[in-house]
Amino acid sequence: MIKKQIALLGSTGSIGTQALEVVRAYPERFEIQVITAATNAELLIRQALEYRPHTVVIVDEGKYSEVKEALSSVTTTVLAGKAALEEVVTYPAVNLVINALVGSAGLRPTVAAIKAGKDVALANKETLVVAGELVTDLVRKNDVKLLPVDSEHSAIFQCLVGESDNPIEKIYLTASGGPFRGKRKEYLATVGPEQALRHPNWVMGAKITVDSATLMNKGLEVIEAKWLFGLEMRQIDVVVHPQSIVHSLVQFADGSIKAQLGLPDMKLPIQYALTYPLRVKNSLKRFNFMDFPALTFEQADRDTFRNLALAYDALDARGNMPCILNAANEVVVAAFLKSEVGFLQMSDIIEETMRTVQYHAAPSLDDYAEIDQISRKVAKELAAKSKKVYQIAK
Repeated sequence: MIKKQIALLGSTGSIGTQALEVVRAYPERFEIQVITAATNAELLIRQALEYRPHTVVIVDEGKYSEVKEALSSVTTTVLAGKAALEEVVTYPAVNLVINALVGSAGLRPTVAAIKAGKDVALANKETLVVAGELVTDLVRKNDVKLLPVDSEHSAIFQCLVGESDNPIEKIYLTASGGPFRGKRKEYLATVGPEQALRHPNWVMGAKITVDSATLMNKGLEVIEAKWLFGLEMRQIDVVVHPQSIVHSLVQFADGSIKAQLGLPDMKLPIQYALTYPLRVKNSLKRFNFMDFPALTFEQADRDTFRNLALAYDALDARGNMPCILNAANEVVVAAFLKSEVGFLQMSDIIEETMRTVQYHAAPSLDDYAEIDQISRKVAKELAAKSKKVYQIAK
C-alpha cells in the first residue's frame, strides 16, 4: 500500500488535532510530511516530536527560535511566517493537503496547492466563500480533487457518489440551531461569549462555535456548497435539525432524497476525505436508532438570525460581496469574543460593511487580498463605534 503523504495546515486547531488522530489510527496508510500552526508553539512541538514531519511551520515569527530549539535533536526543518504556508504545500513529496486553517488565511495556501497539482481536503470554508469561482476554475484546470471536510458538505459529497449522471434538484444543509435555537431578539440582546460558546452537539473552535450560534456558519456553508457542487442559489436550502444526526440531504430530479446520517463526530468526514473513495473500518461509536427515536426538522429563522440572510444576499450579489461578508464577520466575531460588541450588533456591522465597501464584479486573487483588508478596516471602525454604545448600554 502506497502511503498518502500529507501536509496538514492548522495542525493545532480542532480539525487539525482530530486529523492527526485519524492519521495515528492508520500508520500504514498515511504519513505526515508537514504540520503548521499559527501561534501554538507548545502543541506544534509535541506533534512534531510524535509524527516527525519533514517540515513544521510556525506562522508567528516571534516563536521561531522556541520551535527551532525544541526540535534541534530531530531532522525536522523549521520555517516561520505566512509565506511558508504557500511554500510547503508545493513540496514534491506531498500529495494531499489538509487545509484546517481558520478564516481567509486559508485561501492562498489552497491556491498554491492546487496550482502545484495537489489534492486538497478542505476544512477551511472561507477559501470558497471568498474566492469560490477562482478556486473551482483552478481545480478544473489542474485536474485535482477538492474533498470537503465540513460534515455537511461531506454528507452531500457522499450522497452524490455514483450519481454523476443524475442532476441535483435541491440540497438541504442541516443546522443544529446552535445554543440559541428558538430564542428571540430580546433574549439575544443580552447574551455574551460564554453562552454562545456552549454548543449543544459539537466541540469546535471558538470562532466557528460563535458562527454556529449566529447561523453565519450555515450561511458560509451555503456559499461554499454553491461552488463545491456547481449549484444555483435557489437549489440550496437550510433546515434546522437539532439532533445533528442527518448531516445533509440531496434531492434528485425524480423527487428521491438521499441523506447521510451518523453521530456528530468530525473524525468521520475527516477520515472519508483522507481515504476517499474507500470506506475504511474504524472504532468510532456507531449510531443507534433507539437512542434517537425522533429526528426533527424546523425552518431556519432568517429574521432573528440575520447572518444567514446576509450570506444569501452576498451569494446573490456574487463578485467581492462574499469576501466582504467574510472579512466583516471575522472582525465582529473577534470583537464579540472580547465582549466589545453585542450578539445582535454583529449582524448590523456586517450589513453596514457590505453597504460601505465598493462592489467589484470580477476580482482577481490580489484584488481579494485588498478587498479583505479594506473590509476589515471598515468593520473595525464600525465595531469601535458600536463598542462605545454597547458599553454604555451594559
